Amino acid sequence: MTRAHHLTVQWSDAVTGARGWLVIDRLRRGRASGGLRMRPGCTLAEVSDLAATMSLKEALVHHPDDRYRPFGGAKGGIDFDPADPAAEGVLRRFLRAVRPLVESHWATGEDLGTRQSQIDKAVTAVGLRSCVQAVLPLVPDGPDIALRRVEDAFAAQVDGLGLGDTVGGYGVAQATLATLAEYGADPGRQTATVHGFGSMGGAAARHLARAGVRVGAVVDRLGVVHDDRGLDVERLLAVRTPDGVIPRTALPAGSSTLPLDHWTAVPSDILVTAATSYAVDASNHHSLTCRYLVEAANVSVVPEAEAAITARGVTVVPDFLANSAANSWWWWTLFGDVSADPDQALAKIESTMHRLAHEVFSVVRTTGLTARQAATALAEERDAALRALEPADPLDG
Repeated sequence: MTRAHHLTVQWSDAVTGARGWLVIDRLRRGRASGGLRMRPGCTLAEVSDLAATMSLKEALVHHPDDRYRPFGGAKGGIDFDPADPAAEGVLRRFLRAVRPLVESHWATGEDLGTRQSQIDKAVTAVGLRSCVQAVLPLVPDGPDIALRRVEDAFAAQVDGLGLGDTVGGYGVAQATLATLAEYGADPGRQTATVHGFGSMGGAAARHLARAGVRVGAVVDRLGVVHDDRGLDVERLLAVRTPDGVIPRTALPAGSSTLPLDHWTAVPSDILVTAATSYAVDASNHHSLTCRYLVEAANVSVVPEAEAAITARGVTVVPDFLANSAANSWWWWTLFGDVSADPDQALAKIESTMHRLAHEVFSVVRTTGLTARQAATALAEERDAALRALEPADPLDG
């Protein structure tokens, strides 16, 4: 992704010395969408990669029947430990610094190391109504109705999990199942490892298991929880901590643990990378055993590692396809394509992920491109077509 970004902002915190960045990759209708993450070691290069990926994610999902039309892509990132007691102040000061952009151009939300409630609190503290303030003037039925719809959707539950904590992982599971269908693979004959057991990984594991996939391993920051017969995912969801850690004193009977550095070597047909960016790299891709790698975390496979495993016959389902449901659900809800009803939201996610997988793998079969190359081509075609239909905006890059 070498195309120049529209805007890059660098920030330094006068109180803690923390550094942060906002990268707007491109604007569409004068707006860009993308979350705000916080983690130790976050870099400008990482935020730049994520912003470019968001542009593809926005464009790829577009369907002409939707009220929502895609924006450009952006991403914010702060190099700071979200567990530090000072993190709340760091987040607030970063958003205060970029407030004019949040108000007029950048619609944001939770990401790695941040929660939506924290983002909402910080945005309110800097004097804005919403983290999606910039797009509210474009909502057909007005901001009051639209924000109430989003509030009701976040209050909805799906079998003990919030709808907001379900949609992303549900979309990953559906992208996985749609990919299996494209290859004629029976879910009931597949095993899976899920790397990361937060909201994305936990919901993905739940819905893969419910579809018949045997989830043999999940990975948290303490290591690998493993059972060849298949883990009791519901039991693990019931005991996990808010930050996605499974207490080792509460493991289901028959499960065992492995060191964290063994996570790539657990035999499985499907690997879902739902933890961090750059998780699969030159140091560990050699030990992968999977046939399908599904990127639930953004930019979770470095390009060199992806080239190597693709050459070995591994199908990589790229992040901007696999994990697009969380972003899309936000916009579908705000713009009224779906209501706060969980069944309606999940049905649209399922149909969308199967549509996208079919479109992408149809290109793969006819051209020999990889899934990432095919999805990128489709996204750029859709972005160009949408831009041609829009009135010229001098802000759009």
